[in-house]
Amino acid sequence: MSEYFETARSEGVLRLARPETRWLSTGWDGGFCRAEAAYNCTVPKGWDPGDIRADVQDRLDRADFDAAAGPILLTGVDQRHASGARLGPVTVFATVGLSNPTTLPLEPDERRAEVGAVDGSDESPEPGTVNLVVGTTRSLTDAGMANLVAIAAEARTATLLELVGFTGTTSDAIVVASDPAGEPTQYTGSATPVGRATRACVRAAITASFRSRYEETDPPASVQAAEHGQATTARAEVFEP
Repeated sequence: MSEYFETARSEGVLRLARPETRWLSTGWDGGFCRAEAAYNCTVPKGWDPGDIRADVQDRLDRADFDAAAGPILLTGVDQRHASGARLGPVTVFATVGLSNPTTLPLEPDERRAEVGAVDGSDESPEPGTVNLVVGTTRSLTDAGMANLVAIAAEARTATLLELVGFTGTTSDAIVVASDPAGEPTQYTGSATPVGRATRACVRAAITASFRSRYEETDPPASVQAAEHGQATTARAEVFEP
């Protein structure tokens, strides 16, 4: 195949397809699965359906996509801002929205009065979201796929800190894809070919999507200025083992 994913975009849904792919999703209804495609789906502001599965299936039907078993990511970002990057055995697609940025101040008490605190509640987040789909033509173990989620998240955080000073948003999600027919690969750390390529692709895809999304408008200047900004200000107890 000439590229890792076949891409198609319709009615606010981006489809990323490759036959017999293994996926690991941290998003809605996530986990491991084997499927033909993954989907990044745009939902409107204030989206809060009574039945998420039925609502998402309706959106995929309108886009003429069949999502029998594939992972689905949800975002408030229009799919015209989706950007891809490719290096070696890795391809990454990103959509960047920063209406609900989050940060992790090193001295939380100093900023407690300035920003809202994330208290671990399960309230539904507003649909800003930085979504990533990371695909590799290598055949990864379950552990390798899980570690690649961590590598992608680290690269996402580093890139966003450079671009806007945020660590992420309150609703970020990552999908990792692996080709079972590819070269078997056990390790995916930042010093490996897959890890290095993932870091570079995440940086490039996020930067491109960010520039597309905020070409005509500015992102929030700070967590305090954001419509739904959050900072983790709770202080954990430190103890000796």
